[in-house]
Amino acid sequence: MPSEVMVDVKGLVKQYGSFLAVKGVEFQVEKGEIFGLLGPNGAGKTTTIEMLVGLRKPDDGTAVLAGFDVKKQINQVKEVIGVQLQSTSLFELLKVEETLHLYASFYPSHVDIEQLIEDMLLTEKRNDRVKGLSGGQKQRLAIALALIHDPKIVFLDEPTTGLDPQARRTLWDIVLRLKDRGKTVILSTHYMDEAHVLCDRIGIMDQGELIALDTPTNLVKSLQSTSTVEFHLNNPPQEELFMKMEGVKEVSIKDTFVQLYTDELQMALTSLIHVATEHKLTIEDLQTRQATLEDVFIHMTGRRLRES
Repeated sequence: MPSEVMVDVKGLVKQYGSFLAVKGVEFQVEKGEIFGLLGPNGAGKTTTIEMLVGLRKPDDGTAVLAGFDVKKQINQVKEVIGVQLQSTSLFELLKVEETLHLYASFYPSHVDIEQLIEDMLLTEKRNDRVKGLSGGQKQRLAIALALIHDPKIVFLDEPTTGLDPQARRTLWDIVLRLKDRGKTVILSTHYMDEAHVLCDRIGIMDQGELIALDTPTNLVKSLQSTSTVEFHLNNPPQEELFMKMEGVKEVSIKDTFVQLYTDELQMALTSLIHVATEHKLTIEDLQTRQATLEDVFIHMTGRRLRES
């Protein structure tokens, strides 16, 4: 059975004066898919989403959502999408249930509010005022408001930023349940673990461009290495020295931070010790780990997803 394309983005551009915030972004999202936009702050993820949901007008390119053109049929687009933005403005003095009933009144039809409260794990907070909710509870309420009219496509912009680990994982479960219900989800994040857990496919964005697009597994496989050795050197030598080491397939050096990618971890470590001894290199903060989406980003850009 052929898949149904719910989101079709071609050549999307947004420019502010001489600054290109989004540079010809293209991707498709199929029905029932969780599609992630992964990248650091300022990569263009939020601007892309804002163009897709009608909050910003594209300067060039097209976007079709559930068969409706964002530029020409924005009213129809708004009927089939639900949006949770990074900072949703809520009525602080209203109660949770009152807020949901208020938003439900904006639409000709809406989902069962009792069930929605239960789905968002807000049953115990239904009679609490919004101002008394935790960050995670406010985010779940924001997602509930995005789902109130039973949209086909749900946009979640950095939904777990600022939340503690437990609240983040609670939201992950909610997002995965949306997929189980057949919703199409577009999610932006700068958390690599979040993208890996939630997304069927990921588009990696950097400086307004989509620089890679594939499944999380395939993106990591593109490194052609399973492990990473990382450490600091005060005056690291040229990459060529490390590339000559046994077991090393790729090298990334930024300032004092060195990363070696390998399929032969023990061989690479042994070789590193020999090279360090021979060239009198003082290695600090040595760590080894499995390769991740963070390594994909470093490999492609020379920078971390989240700079410390």
